[in-house]
Amino acid sequence: MRGRVVVVTGGARGIGLAIASAAARAGARVAIGDLDADLAAQRARDFGGLGLLLDVRDEASFAAFLGRVEADLGPIDALVNNAGVAVAGDFLATSADEHRLQLEVNLGGVERGMRLALPAMVGRGEGRVVNIASAAGRIPAPAAGVYSATKHAVVGLTEAVRFELRGTGVHLTAVLPTFVRTEMAAGLALRLLPKVDPQRVANVVLRVLRRRQPPASVMVPRWLRPIAVLDSVSPRWVRDLARRFTPVNGGVDRAARAPYEARLSRQLDR
Repeated sequence: MRGRVVVVTGGARGIGLAIASAAARAGARVAIGDLDADLAAQRARDFGGLGLLLDVRDEASFAAFLGRVEADLGPIDALVNNAGVAVAGDFLATSADEHRLQLEVNLGGVERGMRLALPAMVGRGEGRVVNIASAAGRIPAPAAGVYSATKHAVVGLTEAVRFELRGTGVHLTAVLPTFVRTEMAAGLALRLLPKVDPQRVANVVLRVLRRRQPPASVMVPRWLRPIAVLDSVSPRWVRDLARRFTPVNGGVDRAARAPYEARLSRQLDR
């Protein structure tokens, strides 16, 4: 990793910050982009990196961000599309604006980052893109329907483009963590599902970036993969029974979730 330029979107908090910090400790030159430009700059100073404003929903913002990174640090070796949002609630109980925000950030941001960063990587004959999806990208979660849809789409986009770019020297991987102990998961009833720390996801991302031939997808923890396969081939009645125990169906502690939802509200107002 030493000397490689690694870019992390949504890098001022949570999983993104853990990935950025881990990459910097491994010797990479790291840039983080975030809607909170001041916090991004502060976090980046902690590990000698670059922290900049980035709105992944905005084409001009994303292009300017990548351009600044290349001007200051050099060609981008790895892009980690981490920025994401999650709105808790049943499909009909959440608004069109909340649906749109998740589609634009979780899927649109990934598509935009890939489209803007990949041409230079293909031109150089090397590069890595890691898209942070979710276990919900394999196992749909009630009360998180649009979120699940975006993560399914990220997995599909990653795997399709990965095949298109075979032989170019550019590799794409989707990382699918279970619920991670971050502000995004605050207030959710996480029954019967494992919870992992952001550092565990960061360690997986670094292993992917270091591998000569990285996998198309990795679930965190890894033992979730056979469960996802089993879920996909199980009879409908088994799958319906399992959904009764999904974490977000158990209710939401709005008080615990208030700080995160306040940040979501500010994004809805942009």
